Amino acid sequence: MRKVLLPSLIIIAASLLVIRVFYLQIVDDSFKLKSENNAIKKQYDYPERGYIYDRYGKLLVANQASYDIMVIPREIKENLNIGEFCALLNITREEYDKRITKAKVYSPRLPSVFLSQLNKNEFAAFQEKIRKYEGFYFQKRSLRDYEVDYGANIFGFITQVNENLIAKNPYYNSGDLIGQQGVEQSYEEILRGIKGVKYIQKDKYNREIGSYKDGRYDTIAVAGEDINLTIDAELQKYGEELMINKRGGIVAIEPKSGEILALVTAPSYDPGILVGRQRSKNYTLLYHDSIAKPLYDRGLLAEYPPGSPFKILTGLVALQEGVINEQTTFMCHHGFSYGRGRFMKCHGFGPHQLHNGIYNSCNTYFAQAYMLTINKYGNPGKAVDVWSDHVKSFGLGQFMGYDLPIGKRGNIPTSKTYKKIYPNGGWRSTTIVSNAIGQGEVLMTPIQLANMMATVANQGYYYTPHIIKKIEGKKIDAKFTTKHVTTVDQKYFPPVISGLFDVYNKGTAYALRVNGIDICGKTGTAENFAKINGKRTQLKDHSIFVAFAPKDNPKIAIAIMIENGGFGATVAGPIASLMIEKYLKRKITRNDLEVRVLNKSLAGEYAKLGGMTEASAIESTPKDSILKAKIVVPKPVAVTPKTEVKKIVSDTTKKN
Repeated sequence: MRKVLLPSLIIIAASLLVIRVFYLQIVDDSFKLKSENNAIKKQYDYPERGYIYDRYGKLLVANQASYDIMVIPREIKENLNIGEFCALLNITREEYDKRITKAKVYSPRLPSVFLSQLNKNEFAAFQEKIRKYEGFYFQKRSLRDYEVDYGANIFGFITQVNENLIAKNPYYNSGDLIGQQGVEQSYEEILRGIKGVKYIQKDKYNREIGSYKDGRYDTIAVAGEDINLTIDAELQKYGEELMINKRGGIVAIEPKSGEILALVTAPSYDPGILVGRQRSKNYTLLYHDSIAKPLYDRGLLAEYPPGSPFKILTGLVALQEGVINEQTTFMCHHGFSYGRGRFMKCHGFGPHQLHNGIYNSCNTYFAQAYMLTINKYGNPGKAVDVWSDHVKSFGLGQFMGYDLPIGKRGNIPTSKTYKKIYPNGGWRSTTIVSNAIGQGEVLMTPIQLANMMATVANQGYYYTPHIIKKIEGKKIDAKFTTKHVTTVDQKYFPPVISGLFDVYNKGTAYALRVNGIDICGKTGTAENFAKINGKRTQLKDHSIFVAFAPKDNPKIAIAIMIENGGFGATVAGPIASLMIEKYLKRKITRNDLEVRVLNKSLAGEYAKLGGMTEASAIESTPKDSILKAKIVVPKPVAVTPKTEVKKIVSDTTKKN
């Protein structure tokens, strides 16, 4: 048996090897191509990236020609004149050595990027002498060409892929470009197109002698698809102008579709500074700017206490739960006591019902309504969960599913929240009454606030907010056309909307009216604390405003959050009125509000966070800052919006 076993194993093994070799050499010709890799150069043809337009067809992002200098380290000749080479490309010898070392680490025999994103002028001198430098060649690409100097947070930017991504995604190679942040990241696969590949055969002297196999394996590049965004470019530009020297976010949504009309974060930057050879340097400056944080999208990421706008939901939930009706009356004496010396202040006085409770923003009314809701079930844990479910049906306390790559959940507390805070129990409606007025444990992002108002405008439903309007030859995701209905019945919305309408007619936004537009809105002020020199310090309140218009058949819902802005009607409110008029009328008649907003600088408030005076903060601004000036004290504006307002980043620090 042993005599047969060994020969049998040898015969079987030999047979398997013969079969495998036959398959590799005869059947599967692709492996032959790989085996001849040393004699074949793979050259990529990069497609043009898809263009980006606004909702009306205005071109926002196009492309421009660019060139990468590629290197194959083992093909570099020893007699290369490195000094001349470096002078031609305007780099130092140290930079040269560093780049060559990096290329060798990647692969001595495969091409990688030596120097990226040269423009036509930079490339011209090198092109004339490229034959002198064996081992180097150029790769033509297209870079983004921004037609506007705003919307950086919406677009995102283009950067080189890293090694981790190359390992995960075989589509990308060293030096390839990829979209990061914004729509460039969300719609990368649509915008990037498909690379073409050419296989070039070389002789034994490493000279190119033509296409391999007569181009049998070559593929043609396919350009990326164009996309239209839901953004109104004119409204976006105007919003960014109004936010100069302020910090916060503006989000505007079309209620009937969920389309995002404007997504403003402040401070911001010109997207054009992240294109070309200075991209890396400029990005580093933006990334390490811990004062202004221009890369931080406050419209999507910043979580704030929503303040008085949250009273809208407090009232709607109380109506749905049947603990109040339109005639329910609570007496307000500039606030009310709710146990053991606790007193909630309020600027209201006298009897308040739902209608005047809204337009007077009465804390007493909504605190009482909230406590009735929590006390309804006897068990505060169960009651909070019922309340929480109602509120979450407006899209709050969760990732909303919009088509941008970043976001925060916000926070809508549940019974689990209070079990963690009060492990021994003992909490009740009076313990958590701050939730009623948008304080306590409630946190929301500006886009959630805007979606809340869109839902109220629609009287109980919303569509997932989204920024894509059209993709050439494709349909947008069905989730953006799916209606979400709240747990609050439609019949409870009209009386609340009536109260919001009178916020402008006889309430806290009376001075912000716009002729010819029926606006429904709500002012808000949220307390604001920060640690300064190790001490918890109360700073100027956040200014908040939410609105929609017109009252009947609403076309726009908007949320404004201004950090350290004070009362809601002081800064956020005027911005809301101006943005609404700009969108609906395409012009501004409230020039007084516009002048007030453009002249308003909160730089002094933000400087307090660093323990600096406004003057010292200005003096400390780096002279070579790519943001021109981080704190700007503007000269009074005495003209209408025709004045061109330059985008300047204000000096700010993130604080929640």
